[in-house]
Amino acid sequence: MTLTPAPDAAARLPGPAASPSVSPAPSVSPSPPASPSLALRVRCEFGLTAVLLLGVVTGVRWLFAPDGYGGGGAAFTVLGAGVGVLLAVLMLSGPGRRSGAHLNPAVTLALWRLGAFPGRDVLPYCLAQLGGSVTGTWLAAVVWGPVVARPPVGYAAVRPGPGWGEGAVVAAEAGVLAASALMLAGLLAYPVGRRLLPYAVGLVTALVIALLGPLTGGSANPARQFGPALLAREAGGAGPLWMYVAGPVLGAAAGAVLGRTLVRTAGREAR
Repeated sequence: MTLTPAPDAAARLPGPAASPSVSPAPSVSPSPPASPSLALRVRCEFGLTAVLLLGVVTGVRWLFAPDGYGGGGAAFTVLGAGVGVLLAVLMLSGPGRRSGAHLNPAVTLALWRLGAFPGRDVLPYCLAQLGGSVTGTWLAAVVWGPVVARPPVGYAAVRPGPGWGEGAVVAAEAGVLAASALMLAGLLAYPVGRRLLPYAVGLVTALVIALLGPLTGGSANPARQFGPALLAREAGGAGPLWMYVAGPVLGAAAGAVLGRTLVRTAGREAR
């Protein structure tokens, strides 16, 4: 799960009105650099998502396989911390700054509904993220061998814990993305919030994996589950997918609508 807008797109998000001030004297300044092309940004999203999934599957392989750590509650905490750090690094990297490092179709949808991302770029971004998910998962299987396909790794496809039905998983995943979209709206409304965004995303992701991993699977990202579930199914394993797509998408859309309303309300009250 990542929550950064495309470069300079956050400026389009409505925020509190600025306080009146005396306009500075005009000055000559260099023209801002041209924004990266859509093709370049899409390639960055593809590559970054592939790296994310390579890291996730690698972590699951060494934390849950019998010849690794062997699983257990602490394994989810370690995995969450590792993925959180990886996300922050990817978001702060050069490619991450060029594309915005969404790495999550639900986040791309939320940013669009927040008015911080152009609608025409939503589909290319989502396709790049899903393609990167498959590629990163496949690369992990190439690097680590057959153990990635066998239980308990199973290509790192997440599964609900005991007692968690499909409806409960959808609700939990939706709740996580709704809260994340609200956080995104709040942080993007202020310059300091935008600077803190990569670290906030890393922390939230670490907590989601550590706390919800043993219960719902803690995906909160359709791209996180897409490649693993697809390859697990091809290998004859169980790779639940629909609820890990529907939940985040529904939650992101609802959270973005609420977040935009709250930011606009705050803007009116600040005037």
